[in-house]
Amino acid sequence: MALLLCFCATYTQAQTVAVKTNLLTDMTLTPNIGAEASLGMRSSVNLVYGINPWSFDSDTHGKRKAKFWVLMPEYRWWPCTVFNGHFFGVHAMGGQFNASNVSIPLPGGFFGGDNIRSGARHSRYQGGFAGAGLTYGYQWTLSRHWNLEAEIGVGYNYVWYDKYGCGECEGKIKSGHTNYAGITKLGLSFLYIF
Repeated sequence: MALLLCFCATYTQAQTVAVKTNLLTDMTLTPNIGAEASLGMRSSVNLVYGINPWSFDSDTHGKRKAKFWVLMPEYRWWPCTVFNGHFFGVHAMGGQFNASNVSIPLPGGFFGGDNIRSGARHSRYQGGFAGAGLTYGYQWTLSRHWNLEAEIGVGYNYVWYDKYGCGECEGKIKSGHTNYAGITKLGLSFLYIF
């Protein structure tokens, strides 16, 4: 048993950095990249950046967009060893958005201001957000250098915005803020471990 523990400790310490992409956000045409580095046998830091710069035109719905960028740093604690099995994390997030003529699929609730999820169907919202949350996830080792990771995070975001009419050239209706509580991250990622 002691020999097995020594082997696992050496193996984990040798693999200290990983790069990753979230396949779920890739499917929504949102390019993203992440990096994770171990801080020891049971803790790591993770940083993910994602951007969606696209607008879409359709004959039935007109110009639609849900543009955004987000940066998410996270501290992770691993009950066994880094890059192997269960992990628990604390994450922060911040970014900007510009959405109009869409239903935003955020599984959670807005309170204390506009419900941007439904409001973006008929108006354009542009602004920023910042928040924090808790994460649970699991990593499966596929080979020496490849892992698969599933994660879910819940938390809170403070959102500030300017509300416009639905068209690009329509004037500002108001400025405001709202709060969001719910799922803040959801991922199924491939990792390459160096």
